[in-house]
Amino acid sequence: MTDSTPADPAVPEPPEELTSVKPPESEILVITGLSGAGRSTTANALEDHGWYVVEGLPPQMLSTLAELVARTPNALPKLAVVIDVRSKAFFADIRDSLSVLAASGIRYRVLFLDADDDSLVRRFEQGRRPHPLQGDGRILDGIAAERELLAPLRESADIVLDTSGFNVHALATKSAELFSDSGPIVLRLTVMSFGFKYGLPVDANYVADVRFLPNPHWIPQLRPHTGLDQDVSDFVLRENGADEFVARYVHALEPAISGYRRENKHYATIAVGCTGGKHRSVAVAVELAKRLAQLPRVSVSMRHRDLGRE
Repeated sequence: MTDSTPADPAVPEPPEELTSVKPPESEILVITGLSGAGRSTTANALEDHGWYVVEGLPPQMLSTLAELVARTPNALPKLAVVIDVRSKAFFADIRDSLSVLAASGIRYRVLFLDADDDSLVRRFEQGRRPHPLQGDGRILDGIAAERELLAPLRESADIVLDTSGFNVHALATKSAELFSDSGPIVLRLTVMSFGFKYGLPVDANYVADVRFLPNPHWIPQLRPHTGLDQDVSDFVLRENGADEFVARYVHALEPAISGYRRENKHYATIAVGCTGGKHRSVAVAVELAKRLAQLPRVSVSMRHRDLGRE
């Protein structure tokens, strides 16, 4: 069963503060804890920040994986392993595997995800899935059985994170803050030029229409060229309203970029369209990308969807 932490924006974050535990060198992070406490959400957040994540690994294979890391430390400098402990046999195996790691000198940490009963019940009810240990009983019965099973592991964990007050976005952000070497989230923006006559980009988060600018298509010496050529770019960007449009559009996007980062969104596409996607949209998209790239914690790439179709 893949646990999840459904969004509940009305619940405040817990007040306790945890300090960053970013590893200075290669190590293994073992992610475990109660079902429904957010193991998968945490794993996905770490993967977005450059960790190599292995989910559903049987505890018996942990020592084997650790040996691979020890032999090639530079290949997997940040390895996170998600272990789902649901039986007494598995619990004995993970304790033995962690003992082997400690004896061999391989650096590791254990992150234990916990939550209160009310939060766990709500998450299982929202997901409409049974607790893996409830059997013929109630969800609370399964939670109680799992708590008892995992109590010793929780006591020995390096980090215990109570996710009761987190929604999926807050948990992903907290995980990134604790374990990301790169610091705050970098938003990856794709700025795409396109032609309206070929249809709207289906994956665009924002669409800008620059058909209000004069069309170089009607200038004979500019028609064969594209918005990537300096003469066309100069013609487009020197027009009244072009520079003001780009400047104000960047300013208008800044609150959205901040919001994406708060919601742990890592990617967004901004599309700029003209009639054919050859002149105006290309020139404006290039200028827009240059200015967006100057914003903090933003990475920008370019794509000209319809260039060359005419």
